[in-house]
Amino acid sequence: MTLSHGVDVRVGPGGHSGADASVVTLNGESVAVDAVAGVRDALGASDAAVTVETTLPLGAGFGVSGAVALGTAYGINAVYDRHRGENDLVSIAHCAEVTARTGLGDVVAQARGGLPIRLEPGGPDHGRLDGIPAAPRVEYVTFGSVSTEAVLSGDTTRLTAAGGRALADLRDAPTPSRLVELSRRFAREADLLTDRVADVIESVRDAGGDAAMAMLGDTAFAFGSGLSDAGYDPEVCAVHPGGATLRAAEHAESTPPDVE
Repeated sequence: MTLSHGVDVRVGPGGHSGADASVVTLNGESVAVDAVAGVRDALGASDAAVTVETTLPLGAGFGVSGAVALGTAYGINAVYDRHRGENDLVSIAHCAEVTARTGLGDVVAQARGGLPIRLEPGGPDHGRLDGIPAAPRVEYVTFGSVSTEAVLSGDTTRLTAAGGRALADLRDAPTPSRLVELSRRFAREADLLTDRVADVIESVRDAGGDAAMAMLGDTAFAFGSGLSDAGYDPEVCAVHPGGATLRAAEHAESTPPDVE
């Protein structure tokens, strides 16, 4: 799902030393986002300065690394006049994140917006998407991170089988409630469910709602007021209907464009 609590990326020329192409400034701190290195290299902008602001935690299942990669691609394209189309930019960011093993489908979903359903894997030239026609209220609580790279580097046979079953069932009934139910089942069948998220899910279900785990992070989410009804004090946002948006593209060169 694409959240209204998003990621704002600002790109400017000439601010990166090139010593580590994965480094970005995230909420005022220098951090490594490995997918950014692939985007910089693909677009020939190794010196691009990338500054990111977000209320979302890195590594907690919100797809921040994918969003940063996508925003970097859009920003470099504008600042460096690369004249690439949207599909090309999405493909570059998607490939960079897959190579970094920080996600498999986040970028393509973020470019689309809403509640996308990935029918076939790959970038815009290869993958196919459907979507759930809804934009529900979203609640979430997060307790920490889970290493996506560690999961994707291991044996994914069980994960793949569970995902295939969940996708087939979701296509039969593409509704928000079914999405949460199947996400919850997938987390258990793939053996990814953390103890703290399991406790949250149990509490929400005892209160008459349903919840699931964000992939991949120690984070629980629910639609509507499921977490609130269970006594939690969640963060609240909405499903964002659109994808990445370039802003301030017409500003002077001294004001680099933002992507959200």
